[in-house]
Amino acid sequence: MQAYLLHKAGGIENLILSDVDKPKPKANELLIEVKAISINPVDVKIREMPKLLDQVYGTDRPLILGWDIAGVVTAIGDDVTNFKVGDKVFGLVNFPGHGNAYAEYVAAPAEHLVKIPNGTSFAEAAATTLAALTALQVLSPRIKAGDKVLIHAGSGGVGHFAIQIAKDIGAYVISTSSADNKDFVLSLGADEHIDYETQDFEELVSDLDFVLDAIGGDVLEKSLQVTKDGKSIISLPTPQFSDKAKSYAKQHDIDIAFFNVTSNGDDMQTLKEMLEKGTIKPHVFKTFAFTDLAQAHLQVETNRTVGKVVVEV
Repeated sequence: MQAYLLHKAGGIENLILSDVDKPKPKANELLIEVKAISINPVDVKIREMPKLLDQVYGTDRPLILGWDIAGVVTAIGDDVTNFKVGDKVFGLVNFPGHGNAYAEYVAAPAEHLVKIPNGTSFAEAAATTLAALTALQVLSPRIKAGDKVLIHAGSGGVGHFAIQIAKDIGAYVISTSSADNKDFVLSLGADEHIDYETQDFEELVSDLDFVLDAIGGDVLEKSLQVTKDGKSIISLPTPQFSDKAKSYAKQHDIDIAFFNVTSNGDDMQTLKEMLEKGTIKPHVFKTFAFTDLAQAHLQVETNRTVGKVVVEV
């Protein structure tokens, strides 16, 4: 089979399409013929940054990046009883760890996968994995109906799922994006939109129960100023917070924390049910052929993607 091998961190030229052996599923795994792969900002960061690559993968080289897949079951491990050959499945595979998703075939733990709902394409299913799980795992234990929630970068991968999930929970949702994406953000269910390029959100909102920050830096510091004492902020970009942010948070008993999604079959089942009900709908901004996977990385690097970028195999 063909897969993209990464021998060292760096530019997209380091993603090398190569012939490798098809994996064999372990007792608890499924062998998936991959039909679609979702590309995330974390994929790009790990590919670019040597220290982060070493942190995630250790010294293993070469390696196959990626975690988000949708495809068809072609073989089943001896201990797997809830899937059959021919099932269409999707999931976030072994995150954080070796997902090996940039390949024509992937061996994945059955517990990380669920069946694709009728009416959902492979591309849409692949898109509803890491980003959607992040939004679900962040919001479900932290907000309730009636809460006033601010979601930064609402048109992005995590953001566009977060708006929909927060609305399903019953929150009042405010979201930032560019003016170009205002209609998109409001179509997702946001109650208010703020144009981050021309408006200062910290002057327009107050008394927030929760903030989902996908940007960090000054945005995090300003978000603290409009969050109620005793409430919380989840920051996705980095676990490193400025002394100013930590000091303000301590004074006002605001919990600021970094969050990293983890593979979870039960949560994937929740997303599957939300897809079936129409509670969430992924927005696939652009698709690329498998041979153009490196170009998909470049698209993600622009930070101008609305929704998700998907590679079709």
